[in-house]
Amino acid sequence: MSKVLVVGAGGVSHAAVHKMAMNAGIFSDITLASRTKSKCDAIAASVLERTGVTIKTAQLDAMDVAATVALIRETGAELLVNLALPYQDLKLMDACLEAGCHYLDTANYEPEDEAKFEYHWQWAYQERFKAAGLTAILGSGFDPGVTSVFATWLRKHKLASIRQIDILDANGGSNDQAFATNFNPEINLREVLQEARHWEGGDWQVTPAMTHKVAFDFPGIGERNMYLMYHEELESLSTHFPEIERARFWMTFGDAYIMHAKVLENVGMTRIYPVMHDGHEIIPIQFLKTLLPDPGGLGQETTGKACIGDIVTGQAQDGAGEKTFHIYNICDHAECFAEVGSQAVSYTTGVPAMIGAAQVLKGNWVAPGVWNMEQLDPDDFMDMLNSQGLPWQVHELDGPVAF
Repeated sequence: MSKVLVVGAGGVSHAAVHKMAMNAGIFSDITLASRTKSKCDAIAASVLERTGVTIKTAQLDAMDVAATVALIRETGAELLVNLALPYQDLKLMDACLEAGCHYLDTANYEPEDEAKFEYHWQWAYQERFKAAGLTAILGSGFDPGVTSVFATWLRKHKLASIRQIDILDANGGSNDQAFATNFNPEINLREVLQEARHWEGGDWQVTPAMTHKVAFDFPGIGERNMYLMYHEELESLSTHFPEIERARFWMTFGDAYIMHAKVLENVGMTRIYPVMHDGHEIIPIQFLKTLLPDPGGLGQETTGKACIGDIVTGQAQDGAGEKTFHIYNICDHAECFAEVGSQAVSYTTGVPAMIGAAQVLKGNWVAPGVWNMEQLDPDDFMDMLNSQGLPWQVHELDGPVAF
């Protein structure tokens, strides 16, 4: 029996749990828990209808360590898959240590009162997980997650070293909304409006948010404007591949998205600290989240494709000098919805969460300690991407990127 407890009932969880149910030979017992049990029940009903598999549901406050420990013990879960909010990572890691359960998430910890996501809070758990004989896998989504595994696969099979890496994320999907975020609006806007940082020359280079724009022709999508941003895998990749001279992250945004995001920021709606309104304390960005469309509910009306991947330059293993490879996946929103009822952004995070969990349950990624994806063997994960709906391609380019 392979028992898993999934925490969180958003769009990513919807995709991940459906895919777990489709792989019942690996995930024999699934419990889905969230603060709002009705959301879990709705996902469970969809899973039963689409796959014939019955999953259990439970109500859980992920910030309540004792309650999480009790649920882990009640379910007998071997692995907790954290698909909740990044603010809850440390509490869930604490619960896993107390209950003797492996841990996996898709996004690194950030304090609720500060838009600053870094790995050092979770890396500090290394010795505690090692001493407990437990495994913690960090960032098993697409970016971070698959993008790091792509780099490791190239490092294992094509390149002796990595000199520079650019991670490119393009969502070419469209819907009828005037303004909608790709994933949780609160987390998305906090991420997008941070100042941009990239790794170069042994230090972090900082530029204002959304100011460095480059046009790029994405496979399966076409030319889109992409913006330099900070993303957490830059920290882990530059740490675990210390030979990297430059690491950058790029994401596409349309002009309308940029305009809306800037206006919301300028009028104070993206503030993350409390303000008084009619005698009540509210946090503007959390109020804004209630007004914006739920990305998890936009699957049926979203069309188009997403393309995410790495362009990596380094010394070739065959001694042929420096080579550059573009490794990527193209994902279709409509095909994702037809399979699991999710749009591609939820799918491209939920499927890698399932595959990472499978690596733990299959014993491939069981080693005491706290690990980022690029530290782990990539091969079975890469094989499962091809068989589980996220097939990848790799092409050699004429040379390093010119931007």
